[in-house]
Amino acid sequence: MEDDNDSRQEGLAVTDGNPPKLGLRERKKIKTRETIQQQALRLFREQGYDATTIEQIAEAAEISPSTFFRYFPTKEALVIEDDYDPLLIEAFRNQPTDLSPLQALRKAVETGFANIPKEVRDSVRERMVMMMTVPEVRAASFSYVANTMKMIAELVAERTGRDPEDLYVQNFAGAIIGAFMAVQHYAYSHPDEDYLEVFDRVLSHLEEGLPL
Repeated sequence: MEDDNDSRQEGLAVTDGNPPKLGLRERKKIKTRETIQQQALRLFREQGYDATTIEQIAEAAEISPSTFFRYFPTKEALVIEDDYDPLLIEAFRNQPTDLSPLQALRKAVETGFANIPKEVRDSVRERMVMMMTVPEVRAASFSYVANTMKMIAELVAERTGRDPEDLYVQNFAGAIIGAFMAVQHYAYSHPDEDYLEVFDRVLSHLEEGLPL
C-alpha cells in the first residue's frame, strides 16, 4: 500500500456494491507493472538484489529504462509497491455498515485478494520477505508503512465519522500495521503457509483482544 491512492484509482468502476472493475487502460498498466515486477524478482533470485540493475530489469521486461521509471520511481519501489490498494479501499468501503472496522477490514482483505493468481500471491510473499532482509528495501519501506497507516486511519475515520487524527483511530491503524509486520516475520519463517490466511488469523486475534 502507498499514498498515491487517488491516481491509482483511475479507471475503477463500482456497481451494485460489487468489487470494483478496472478499465482497459488501468488493466494494461497493471499488467505492465506486474511484468516488470515478475522479471525483476526473477533476476533478484538469480543474481541477487544488489547485482541486478534497472537496465537489466528493463531489458528482461522488454521496455526501455525510461519506461521503467514511468511505472516505478526506484528499484526499491519494485519490491514495496503494488496495485492492490484501490481494490482493498473499495472493498472496505463496500462492506455493510453493521460490521466493525476490523470486521470490515477482514472481509475486504478476503474479497480484495480472492481472484489474485497463485503466482502473483507467491510474489507478494517474496516481496514481503525482501522488505525484511534487504537493507535498502527495508529502509525505503519505512515511508511506505507511514503512508499505509495514514491511509488506514483515513478510511476508518470515514467509516466511523471520527477525525483521522483521533487517538483511537490512530491506535487502530497502528495495530493493523503491527499485524502486517507480524505476518511478514511469520511468513519468512513459515514459507509453506498461506500468508493471507495468516493475516486473517492475526486480525481475528486482534478482534478477540489479543488472548495468549
